[in-house]
Amino acid sequence: MTETPSSAPRLRVAPSPTGDPHVGTAYMSLFNLAFARQQGGSFVLRIEDTDRARFREDSEQQVFETLHWLGLQWDEGPDVGGPFAPYRQSERLDTYRPYVERLLADGRAYHCWCSTERLAQMRDMQQKLKQPTGYDRLCHGKTREERAELPGFNETPVVRMLIPDDVELTFDDLIRGRVSAPRPDDQVILKGDGFPTYHLAVVVDDHEMGITHVVRGEEWISSTPKHIQLYKDLGLEPPKFAHMPLLRNTDKSKISKRKNPAARLTWFKEQGYLPEALVNFLALLAYPPKEGAAGEDVEVFTFEEFSEDFDWKKVNPVGPIFDLKKLDWLNGVYIRGLEVGELASRLLPFLQADGVLGDNPSLGQLARLKKVTELIQTRMVLLTEASALVRPFFLGDDEIEIAEDARAQLKDDSGAVLAAATKALEDVDDTRSGVLGSESGWSASAIEAVLRTAIVEEMGIKPKFAFGPLRTAVSGQRISPPLFESMEILGKTSTLARLHRLHDDLA
Repeated sequence: MTETPSSAPRLRVAPSPTGDPHVGTAYMSLFNLAFARQQGGSFVLRIEDTDRARFREDSEQQVFETLHWLGLQWDEGPDVGGPFAPYRQSERLDTYRPYVERLLADGRAYHCWCSTERLAQMRDMQQKLKQPTGYDRLCHGKTREERAELPGFNETPVVRMLIPDDVELTFDDLIRGRVSAPRPDDQVILKGDGFPTYHLAVVVDDHEMGITHVVRGEEWISSTPKHIQLYKDLGLEPPKFAHMPLLRNTDKSKISKRKNPAARLTWFKEQGYLPEALVNFLALLAYPPKEGAAGEDVEVFTFEEFSEDFDWKKVNPVGPIFDLKKLDWLNGVYIRGLEVGELASRLLPFLQADGVLGDNPSLGQLARLKKVTELIQTRMVLLTEASALVRPFFLGDDEIEIAEDARAQLKDDSGAVLAAATKALEDVDDTRSGVLGSESGWSASAIEAVLRTAIVEEMGIKPKFAFGPLRTAVSGQRISPPLFESMEILGKTSTLARLHRLHDDLA
Protein backbone atom coordinates (compact mmCIF):
# COMPACT_ATOMS: atom_id res chain seq x y z
CA MET A 1 0.00 0.00 0.00
CA THR A 2 1.40 3.41 -0.91
CA GLU A 3 1.70 5.99 1.84
CA THR A 4 -0.50 9.05 1.40
CA PRO A 5 1.18 12.45 1.64
CA SER A 6 1.12 13.96 5.13
CA SER A 7 -1.14 16.73 3.82
CA ALA A 8 -3.71 14.28 2.46
CA PRO A 9 -6.84 13.93 4.61
CA ARG A 10 -7.46 10.81 6.65
CA LEU A 11 -11.03 9.89 7.54
CA ARG A 12 -12.52 6.96 9.37
CA VAL A 13 -15.71 5.15 10.25
CA ALA A 14 -15.80 3.39 13.60
CA PRO A 15 -18.81 1.08 14.08
CA SER A 16 -19.46 -0.92 17.23
CA PRO A 17 -19.99 -4.69 16.72
CA THR A 18 -23.15 -4.89 18.82
CA GLY A 19 -25.55 -6.53 16.34
CA ASP A 20 -26.50 -6.24 12.70
CA PRO A 21 -24.69 -3.25 11.18
CA HIS A 22 -26.83 -0.10 11.18
CA VAL A 23 -27.59 1.55 7.85
CA GLY A 24 -26.01 4.66 9.37
CA THR A 25 -22.64 2.89 9.17
CA ALA A 26 -22.96 2.78 5.37
CA TYR A 27 -24.30 6.34 5.29
CA MET A 28 -21.30 7.67 7.23
CA SER A 29 -18.85 5.49 5.30
CA LEU A 30 -20.17 6.83 2.00
CA PHE A 31 -19.62 10.49 2.86
CA ASN A 32 -16.24 9.81 4.49
CA LEU A 33 -15.07 7.79 1.51
CA ALA A 34 -16.36 10.28 -1.08
CA PHE A 35 -14.27 13.07 0.43
CA ALA A 36 -11.23 10.85 0.99
CA ARG A 37 -11.23 9.68 -2.64
CA GLN A 38 -11.79 13.17 -3.99
CA GLN A 39 -8.84 14.51 -2.00
CA GLY A 40 -6.50 11.58 -2.59
CA GLY A 41 -6.62 10.72 1.09
CA SER A 42 -7.19 7.56 3.11
CA PHE A 43 -10.29 5.91 4.54
CA VAL A 44 -9.89 3.88 7.73
CA LEU A 45 -12.22 1.27 9.24
CA ARG A 46 -11.82 1.01 13.01
CA ILE A 47 -13.84 -1.35 15.19
CA GLU A 48 -14.91 0.21 18.50
CA ASP A 49 -15.52 -2.91 20.56
CA THR A 50 -15.03 -1.63 24.10
CA ASP A 51 -18.73 -2.13 24.95
CA ARG A 52 -18.23 -5.73 26.05
CA ALA A 53 -21.74 -6.09 27.46
CA ARG A 54 -23.32 -5.64 24.01
CA PHE A 55 -20.47 -7.12 21.96
CA ARG A 56 -21.48 -9.73 19.35
CA GLU A 57 -18.78 -11.86 17.79
CA ASP A 58 -20.37 -12.20 14.34
CA SER A 59 -21.14 -8.51 14.03
CA GLU A 60 -17.66 -7.46 12.93
CA GLN A 61 -17.75 -9.87 9.99
CA GLN A 62 -21.16 -8.50 9.02
CA VAL A 63 -19.67 -5.00 8.92
CA PHE A 64 -16.95 -6.21 6.56
CA GLU A 65 -19.39 -8.09 4.32
CA THR A 66 -22.04 -5.38 4.03
CA LEU A 67 -19.59 -2.55 3.32
CA HIS A 68 -17.78 -4.74 0.78
CA TRP A 69 -21.16 -5.51 -0.82
CA LEU A 70 -21.76 -1.77 -1.18
CA GLY A 71 -18.32 -1.25 -2.69
CA LEU A 72 -17.27 1.09 0.14
CA GLN A 73 -13.69 -0.15 0.40
CA TRP A 74 -11.37 1.00 3.19
CA ASP A 75 -7.60 1.46 2.91
CA GLU A 76 -6.76 0.39 6.47
CA GLY A 77 -8.63 -1.80 8.92
CA PRO A 78 -8.62 -4.94 11.06
CA ASP A 79 -8.84 -7.23 8.04
CA VAL A 80 -6.38 -5.46 5.74
CA GLY A 81 -3.93 -4.04 8.29
CA GLY A 82 -2.15 -0.73 7.90
CA PRO A 83 0.56 1.44 9.43
CA PHE A 84 -1.52 2.26 12.54
CA ALA A 85 -2.60 -1.26 13.52
CA PRO A 86 -4.24 -2.65 15.53
CA TYR A 87 -7.61 -1.30 14.37
CA ARG A 88 -9.75 -2.87 17.11
CA GLN A 89 -10.06 -0.87 20.31
CA SER A 90 -9.99 -4.01 22.46
CA GLU A 91 -6.48 -4.67 21.11
CA ARG A 92 -5.33 -1.14 21.95
CA LEU A 93 -5.92 -1.05 25.73
CA ASP A 94 -2.24 -0.42 26.48
CA THR A 95 -2.45 2.64 24.20
CA TYR A 96 -4.92 4.51 26.40
CA ARG A 97 -3.34 4.09 29.86
CA PRO A 98 -0.44 6.57 29.31
CA TYR A 99 -2.91 9.26 28.22
CA VAL A 100 -5.02 8.67 31.35
CA GLU A 101 -1.90 8.82 33.56
CA ARG A 102 -0.87 12.09 31.91
CA LEU A 103 -4.29 13.64 32.56
CA LEU A 104 -4.23 12.47 36.19
CA ALA A 105 -0.70 13.80 36.70
CA ASP A 106 -1.66 17.20 35.25
CA GLY A 107 -4.77 17.46 37.44
CA ARG A 108 -7.03 17.33 34.39
CA ALA A 109 -8.63 14.05 35.50
CA TYR A 110 -9.36 12.38 38.84
CA HIS A 111 -10.42 9.07 40.35
CA CYS A 112 -14.05 8.59 41.26
CA TRP A 113 -15.14 5.90 43.75
CA CYS A 114 -18.89 6.59 43.67
CA SER A 115 -21.10 3.51 43.52
CA THR A 116 -23.76 3.15 40.83
CA GLU A 117 -26.41 3.40 43.59
CA ARG A 118 -25.00 6.70 44.79
CA LEU A 119 -24.87 8.10 41.24
CA ALA A 120 -28.49 7.03 40.62
CA GLN A 121 -29.63 8.75 43.84
CA MET A 122 -27.71 11.89 42.86
CA ARG A 123 -29.41 12.01 39.43
CA ASP A 124 -32.85 11.42 40.96
CA MET A 125 -32.34 14.30 43.37
CA GLN A 126 -31.11 16.62 40.61
CA GLN A 127 -34.16 15.80 38.50
CA LYS A 128 -36.55 16.36 41.44
CA LEU A 129 -34.95 19.74 42.13
CA LYS A 130 -34.98 20.48 38.36
CA GLN A 131 -31.23 20.97 38.39
CA PRO A 132 -28.91 20.12 35.47
CA THR A 133 -27.95 16.45 35.70
CA GLY A 134 -24.26 15.68 35.97
CA TYR A 135 -21.60 14.48 38.35
CA ASP A 136 -21.34 16.61 41.51
CA ARG A 137 -17.57 16.15 41.95
CA LEU A 138 -17.83 14.50 45.35
CA CYS A 139 -14.59 12.59 44.67
CA HIS A 140 -12.62 15.48 43.18
CA GLY A 141 -9.57 16.40 45.26
CA LYS A 142 -10.01 13.48 47.66
CA THR A 143 -7.72 10.56 48.34
CA ARG A 144 -9.07 7.04 48.39
CA GLU A 145 -9.02 7.03 52.18
CA GLU A 146 -10.88 10.33 52.43
CA ARG A 147 -13.55 9.16 49.98
CA ALA A 148 -13.93 5.77 51.74
CA GLU A 149 -15.24 7.54 54.83
CA LEU A 150 -18.20 8.93 52.88
CA PRO A 151 -21.38 7.05 51.77
CA GLY A 152 -21.71 5.32 48.39
CA PHE A 153 -18.08 4.16 48.15
CA ASN A 154 -17.01 1.63 45.52
CA GLU A 155 -13.67 -0.21 45.81
CA THR A 156 -12.90 -0.04 42.08
CA PRO A 157 -12.62 3.56 40.86
CA VAL A 158 -13.27 5.03 37.44
CA VAL A 159 -11.40 8.02 36.03
CA ARG A 160 -13.25 11.23 35.18
CA MET A 161 -12.00 14.18 33.15
CA LEU A 162 -12.16 17.56 34.90
CA ILE A 163 -14.14 20.06 32.86
CA PRO A 164 -12.69 23.57 33.42
CA ASP A 165 -14.93 26.54 34.12
CA ASP A 166 -13.86 28.16 30.84
CA VAL A 167 -14.50 25.11 28.63
CA GLU A 168 -15.16 26.14 25.03
CA LEU A 169 -18.75 25.33 24.07
CA THR A 170 -18.69 26.41 20.44
CA PHE A 171 -16.78 24.93 17.53
CA ASP A 172 -16.59 25.09 13.74
CA ASP A 173 -18.43 22.43 11.80
CA LEU A 174 -17.79 21.78 8.10
CA ILE A 175 -21.52 21.32 7.46
CA ARG A 176 -23.17 23.59 10.02
CA GLY A 177 -20.76 26.46 10.48
CA ARG A 178 -20.35 27.71 14.05
CA VAL A 179 -22.11 25.33 16.44
CA SER A 180 -22.96 25.69 20.13
CA ALA A 181 -23.26 22.74 22.52
CA PRO A 182 -24.36 22.44 26.16
CA ARG A 183 -21.83 22.42 28.98
CA PRO A 184 -20.62 18.85 29.67
CA ASP A 185 -20.14 17.33 33.11
CA ASP A 186 -17.04 15.47 34.31
CA GLN A 187 -17.28 12.53 31.93
CA VAL A 188 -15.94 9.07 32.82
CA ILE A 189 -12.99 8.37 30.52
CA LEU A 190 -11.74 5.07 32.01
CA LYS A 191 -14.14 2.44 33.34
CA GLY A 192 -13.57 0.22 36.35
CA ASP A 193 -12.78 -2.75 34.07
CA GLY A 194 -9.83 -0.89 32.55
CA PHE A 195 -11.60 -0.22 29.26
CA PRO A 196 -11.72 3.37 28.05
CA THR A 197 -15.06 4.99 27.38
CA TYR A 198 -15.88 6.16 23.86
CA HIS A 199 -14.88 9.75 24.71
CA LEU A 200 -11.27 8.97 25.59
CA ALA A 201 -10.77 6.16 23.08
CA VAL A 202 -12.06 8.14 20.11
CA VAL A 203 -9.76 11.07 20.86
CA VAL A 204 -6.69 8.91 21.41
CA ASP A 205 -7.34 6.66 18.42
CA ASP A 206 -8.09 9.54 16.06
CA HIS A 207 -4.88 11.25 17.15
CA GLU A 208 -2.72 8.13 16.95
CA MET A 209 -4.12 7.22 13.53
CA GLY A 210 -3.66 10.72 12.13
CA ILE A 211 -7.36 11.30 11.48
CA THR A 212 -7.81 14.80 10.06
CA HIS A 213 -11.61 14.89 9.65
CA VAL A 214 -14.14 13.38 12.05
CA VAL A 215 -17.45 12.83 10.26
CA ARG A 216 -20.25 11.46 12.46
CA GLY A 217 -23.93 11.82 13.28
CA GLU A 218 -25.38 14.99 14.76
CA GLU A 219 -26.15 13.17 18.03
CA TRP A 220 -22.45 13.61 18.84
CA ILE A 221 -22.59 17.42 18.73
CA SER A 222 -23.17 17.56 22.49
CA SER A 223 -20.02 15.45 23.06
CA THR A 224 -17.74 17.51 20.84
CA PRO A 225 -16.76 20.06 23.55
CA LYS A 226 -15.58 17.13 25.74
CA HIS A 227 -13.49 15.79 22.89
CA ILE A 228 -12.02 19.18 22.00
CA GLN A 229 -11.21 19.70 25.68
CA LEU A 230 -9.41 16.34 25.82
CA TYR A 231 -7.35 17.32 22.78
CA LYS A 232 -6.50 20.57 24.54
CA ASP A 233 -5.67 18.87 27.87
CA LEU A 234 -3.36 16.43 26.08
CA GLY A 235 -1.71 19.14 24.00
CA LEU A 236 -2.95 17.65 20.73
CA GLU A 237 -4.25 19.24 17.53
CA PRO A 238 -7.99 18.50 17.13
CA PRO A 239 -9.34 17.32 13.77
CA LYS A 240 -11.99 19.10 11.74
CA PHE A 241 -15.56 18.06 12.55
CA ALA A 242 -18.58 17.43 10.32
CA HIS A 243 -21.83 16.32 11.94
CA MET A 244 -24.13 14.58 9.48
CA PRO A 245 -27.92 14.88 9.76
CA LEU A 246 -29.64 11.91 11.38
CA LEU A 247 -31.66 9.53 9.24
CA ARG A 248 -35.34 9.70 10.25
CA ASN A 249 -38.47 7.59 9.88
CA THR A 250 -41.53 9.05 8.19
CA ASP A 251 -42.77 10.19 11.63
CA LYS A 252 -39.51 12.20 12.03
CA SER A 253 -38.19 9.85 14.75
CA LYS A 254 -34.60 8.64 14.58
CA ILE A 255 -34.32 5.46 12.55
CA SER A 256 -33.51 2.51 14.82
CA LYS A 257 -33.06 -1.23 14.39
CA ARG A 258 -35.65 -1.93 17.10
CA LYS A 259 -38.47 -0.14 15.28
CA ASN A 260 -37.54 -0.24 11.60
CA PRO A 261 -36.15 -3.30 9.78
CA ALA A 262 -34.67 -0.96 7.16
CA ALA A 263 -32.25 0.27 9.80
CA ARG A 264 -30.44 -3.07 9.46
CA LEU A 265 -27.90 -2.91 6.66
CA THR A 266 -28.30 -6.64 5.97
CA TRP A 267 -32.05 -6.09 5.33
CA PHE A 268 -31.41 -4.34 2.02
CA LYS A 269 -29.45 -7.27 0.64
CA GLU A 270 -32.11 -9.72 1.86
CA GLN A 271 -34.87 -7.70 0.19
CA GLY A 272 -33.14 -7.68 -3.19
CA TYR A 273 -31.87 -4.12 -3.45
CA LEU A 274 -28.85 -3.50 -5.66
CA PRO A 275 -25.85 -2.09 -3.77
CA GLU A 276 -25.33 0.69 -6.32
CA ALA A 277 -28.95 1.79 -5.90
CA LEU A 278 -28.58 1.90 -2.11
CA VAL A 279 -25.36 3.94 -2.36
CA ASN A 280 -27.10 6.39 -4.71
CA PHE A 281 -30.07 6.59 -2.32
CA LEU A 282 -27.92 7.21 0.76
CA ALA A 283 -26.09 10.01 -1.06
CA LEU A 284 -29.36 11.71 -2.02
CA LEU A 285 -30.59 11.63 1.58
CA ALA A 286 -28.25 14.43 2.58
CA TYR A 287 -26.92 15.77 -0.70
CA PRO A 288 -28.59 17.58 -3.62
CA PRO A 289 -29.02 15.88 -7.02
CA LYS A 290 -26.38 16.55 -9.62
CA GLU A 291 -27.17 19.13 -12.28
CA GLY A 292 -27.67 18.07 -15.88
CA ALA A 293 -26.58 19.90 -19.01
CA ALA A 294 -29.88 21.79 -19.16
CA GLY A 295 -29.89 22.60 -15.45
CA GLU A 296 -32.24 19.72 -14.60
CA ASP A 297 -31.90 17.55 -11.49
CA VAL A 298 -30.05 14.29 -12.09
CA GLU A 299 -30.84 11.88 -9.27
CA VAL A 300 -29.15 8.80 -10.70
CA PHE A 301 -25.38 8.88 -10.36
CA THR A 302 -22.45 6.61 -9.50
CA PHE A 303 -20.23 6.82 -6.44
CA GLU A 304 -17.43 8.17 -8.65
CA GLU A 305 -19.67 10.97 -9.90
CA PHE A 306 -20.78 11.72 -6.33
CA SER A 307 -17.18 11.87 -5.10
CA GLU A 308 -15.93 13.96 -8.01
CA ASP A 309 -17.65 17.22 -7.04
CA PHE A 310 -18.20 16.52 -3.32
CA ASP A 311 -18.43 19.58 -1.09
CA TRP A 312 -19.27 19.59 2.64
CA LYS A 313 -21.10 22.89 2.21
CA LYS A 314 -23.69 21.14 0.00
CA VAL A 315 -24.67 18.64 2.72
CA ASN A 316 -28.16 19.43 4.00
CA PRO A 317 -28.04 19.59 7.84
CA VAL A 318 -31.78 18.83 8.18
CA GLY A 319 -32.46 15.21 9.09
CA PRO A 320 -33.69 13.44 5.92
CA ILE A 321 -36.75 11.18 5.81
CA PHE A 322 -35.85 7.60 4.94
CA ASP A 323 -38.28 7.21 2.03
CA LEU A 324 -38.17 3.65 0.73
CA LYS A 325 -40.39 4.62 -2.24
CA LYS A 326 -37.50 6.64 -3.62
CA LEU A 327 -35.15 3.70 -3.06
CA ASP A 328 -37.61 1.37 -4.84
CA TRP A 329 -37.68 3.74 -7.81
CA LEU A 330 -33.89 3.93 -7.93
CA ASN A 331 -33.60 0.16 -7.64
CA GLY A 332 -35.89 -0.29 -10.63
CA VAL A 333 -33.81 2.17 -12.63
CA TYR A 334 -30.60 0.29 -11.83
CA ILE A 335 -32.18 -3.11 -12.56
CA ARG A 336 -33.28 -1.91 -15.99
CA GLY A 337 -29.82 -0.52 -16.64
CA LEU A 338 -27.98 -3.80 -16.04
CA GLU A 339 -26.76 -5.96 -18.90
CA VAL A 340 -29.05 -9.01 -19.10
CA GLY A 341 -26.34 -11.53 -18.25
CA GLU A 342 -25.25 -9.46 -15.25
CA LEU A 343 -28.83 -9.24 -13.98
CA ALA A 344 -29.29 -12.99 -14.41
CA SER A 345 -26.18 -13.65 -12.33
CA ARG A 346 -27.48 -11.36 -9.58
CA LEU A 347 -30.86 -13.13 -9.62
CA LEU A 348 -29.29 -16.58 -9.34
CA PRO A 349 -28.65 -16.59 -5.53
CA PHE A 350 -32.27 -15.54 -4.86
CA LEU A 351 -33.62 -18.20 -7.22
CA GLN A 352 -31.47 -20.82 -5.57
CA ALA A 353 -32.54 -19.73 -2.09
CA ASP A 354 -36.19 -20.07 -3.16
CA GLY A 355 -35.64 -23.48 -4.70
CA VAL A 356 -36.35 -22.35 -8.28
CA LEU A 357 -32.90 -23.55 -9.35
CA GLY A 358 -30.47 -25.96 -7.71
CA ASP A 359 -26.98 -25.26 -6.43
CA ASN A 360 -25.39 -26.35 -9.72
CA PRO A 361 -27.69 -25.31 -12.58
CA SER A 362 -26.94 -26.77 -16.00
CA LEU A 363 -25.78 -24.70 -18.94
CA GLY A 364 -29.21 -25.16 -20.47
CA GLN A 365 -30.92 -23.83 -17.35
CA LEU A 366 -28.57 -20.82 -17.26
CA ALA A 367 -29.25 -20.12 -20.92
CA ARG A 368 -32.99 -20.26 -20.29
CA LEU A 369 -32.59 -18.02 -17.22
CA LYS A 370 -30.89 -15.38 -19.36
CA LYS A 371 -33.80 -15.43 -21.84
CA VAL A 372 -36.35 -15.19 -19.03
CA THR A 373 -34.39 -12.39 -17.35
CA GLU A 374 -34.70 -10.33 -20.52
CA LEU A 375 -38.49 -10.74 -20.32
CA ILE A 376 -38.84 -9.72 -16.66
CA GLN A 377 -36.17 -7.02 -16.43
CA THR A 378 -38.72 -4.21 -16.71
CA ARG A 379 -41.20 -5.90 -14.38
CA MET A 380 -39.09 -5.95 -11.20
CA VAL A 381 -38.42 -3.46 -8.48
CA LEU A 382 -36.61 -5.92 -6.18
CA LEU A 383 -34.52 -8.96 -7.04
CA THR A 384 -36.68 -11.00 -4.65
CA GLU A 385 -39.62 -10.54 -7.02
CA ALA A 386 -37.92 -12.68 -9.66
CA SER A 387 -38.70 -16.11 -8.20
CA ALA A 388 -42.46 -15.88 -8.79
CA LEU A 389 -41.88 -14.73 -12.38
CA VAL A 390 -39.13 -17.23 -13.18
CA ARG A 391 -40.45 -20.36 -11.44
CA PRO A 392 -42.96 -21.38 -14.19
CA PHE A 393 -40.11 -21.69 -16.68
CA PHE A 394 -38.36 -24.31 -14.54
CA LEU A 395 -41.35 -26.42 -13.52
CA GLY A 396 -42.58 -29.55 -15.22
CA ASP A 397 -45.73 -29.02 -17.25
CA ASP A 398 -47.69 -31.12 -14.74
CA GLU A 399 -46.31 -29.11 -11.80
CA ILE A 400 -47.88 -25.77 -12.67
CA GLU A 401 -50.28 -24.75 -9.92
CA ILE A 402 -52.99 -22.27 -10.81
CA ALA A 403 -53.06 -19.38 -8.33
CA GLU A 404 -56.44 -18.59 -6.81
CA ASP A 405 -56.58 -15.04 -8.16
CA ALA A 406 -55.70 -16.33 -11.65
CA ARG A 407 -58.40 -19.00 -11.51
CA ALA A 408 -60.95 -16.49 -10.24
CA GLN A 409 -60.58 -14.27 -13.30
CA LEU A 410 -61.25 -17.09 -15.79
CA LYS A 411 -64.52 -16.53 -17.67
CA ASP A 412 -67.06 -18.96 -19.08
CA ASP A 413 -65.44 -18.88 -22.50
CA SER A 414 -61.96 -19.75 -21.17
CA GLY A 415 -62.26 -23.38 -22.25
CA ALA A 416 -63.18 -22.37 -25.81
CA VAL A 417 -60.31 -19.88 -25.91
CA LEU A 418 -57.84 -22.55 -24.79
CA ALA A 419 -59.17 -25.00 -27.37
CA ALA A 420 -58.88 -22.45 -30.19
CA ALA A 421 -55.38 -21.47 -29.11
CA THR A 422 -54.26 -25.09 -28.97
CA LYS A 423 -55.58 -25.81 -32.45
CA ALA A 424 -53.93 -22.70 -33.89
CA LEU A 425 -50.55 -23.34 -32.24
CA GLU A 426 -50.43 -26.97 -33.38
CA ASP A 427 -49.99 -25.68 -36.92
CA VAL A 428 -46.93 -23.53 -36.06
CA ASP A 429 -43.79 -25.28 -37.30
CA ASP A 430 -41.15 -25.56 -34.57
CA THR A 431 -38.56 -27.30 -36.72
CA ARG A 432 -35.12 -25.80 -36.07
CA SER A 433 -32.86 -24.66 -38.88
CA GLY A 434 -29.88 -22.44 -39.49
CA VAL A 435 -26.49 -22.56 -37.77
CA LEU A 436 -26.68 -25.00 -34.83
CA GLY A 437 -30.45 -24.93 -35.09
CA SER A 438 -30.60 -21.31 -34.00
CA GLU A 439 -33.69 -20.48 -36.08
CA SER A 440 -37.22 -21.74 -35.64
CA GLY A 441 -40.72 -20.97 -36.86
CA TRP A 442 -41.75 -21.16 -33.20
CA SER A 443 -41.15 -17.48 -32.44
CA ALA A 444 -42.99 -14.88 -30.39
CA SER A 445 -44.07 -13.02 -33.52
CA ALA A 446 -45.41 -16.16 -35.21
CA ILE A 447 -47.20 -17.25 -32.03
CA GLU A 448 -48.79 -13.83 -31.59
CA ALA A 449 -49.96 -13.72 -35.21
CA VAL A 450 -51.80 -17.05 -35.14
CA LEU A 451 -53.33 -16.42 -31.71
CA ARG A 452 -54.63 -12.99 -32.68
CA THR A 453 -56.21 -14.49 -35.77
CA ALA A 454 -57.76 -17.41 -33.89
CA ILE A 455 -59.02 -15.61 -30.80
CA VAL A 456 -59.34 -11.88 -31.52
CA GLU A 457 -60.47 -12.01 -35.13
CA GLU A 458 -62.27 -15.34 -35.42
CA MET A 459 -63.77 -15.50 -31.91
CA GLY A 460 -64.33 -11.75 -31.71
CA ILE A 461 -62.81 -11.40 -28.23
CA LYS A 462 -61.19 -8.05 -27.41
CA PRO A 463 -57.39 -8.23 -27.09
CA LYS A 464 -57.65 -7.01 -23.50
CA PHE A 465 -59.48 -10.20 -22.51
CA ALA A 466 -58.34 -12.62 -25.20
CA PHE A 467 -55.14 -13.96 -23.68
CA GLY A 468 -55.89 -14.16 -19.94
CA PRO A 469 -56.65 -17.92 -20.00
CA LEU A 470 -53.47 -18.57 -21.95
CA ARG A 471 -51.39 -16.59 -19.47
CA THR A 472 -52.91 -18.57 -16.62
CA ALA A 473 -52.31 -21.90 -18.37
CA VAL A 474 -48.68 -21.12 -19.16
CA SER A 475 -47.60 -19.54 -15.87
CA GLY A 476 -50.30 -20.37 -13.33
CA GLN A 477 -50.34 -16.66 -12.48
CA ARG A 478 -52.66 -13.75 -13.21
CA ILE A 479 -49.66 -11.55 -13.98
CA SER A 480 -46.70 -13.02 -15.83
CA PRO A 481 -43.87 -12.14 -18.18
CA PRO A 482 -44.87 -11.29 -21.79
CA LEU A 483 -47.03 -14.17 -22.99
CA PHE A 484 -45.81 -14.79 -26.54
CA GLU A 485 -42.14 -14.53 -25.58
CA SER A 486 -42.82 -16.90 -22.67
CA MET A 487 -44.33 -19.44 -25.05
CA GLU A 488 -41.30 -19.13 -27.32
CA ILE A 489 -38.94 -19.88 -24.42
CA LEU A 490 -41.03 -22.79 -23.14
CA GLY A 491 -41.21 -24.34 -26.61
CA LYS A 492 -44.12 -25.83 -28.49
CA THR A 493 -44.38 -29.09 -26.55
CA SER A 494 -44.54 -27.48 -23.09
CA THR A 495 -46.84 -24.71 -24.25
CA LEU A 496 -49.39 -27.11 -25.73
CA ALA A 497 -49.15 -29.43 -22.72
CA ARG A 498 -49.99 -26.56 -20.37
CA LEU A 499 -52.89 -25.35 -22.52
CA HIS A 500 -54.29 -28.89 -22.68
CA ARG A 501 -53.93 -29.31 -18.92
CA LEU A 502 -55.92 -26.20 -17.99
CA HIS A 503 -58.51 -26.93 -20.70
CA ASP A 504 -59.06 -30.43 -19.29
CA ASP A 505 -59.17 -29.02 -15.77
CA LEU A 506 -61.97 -26.64 -16.76
CA ALA A 507 -63.98 -29.24 -18.68
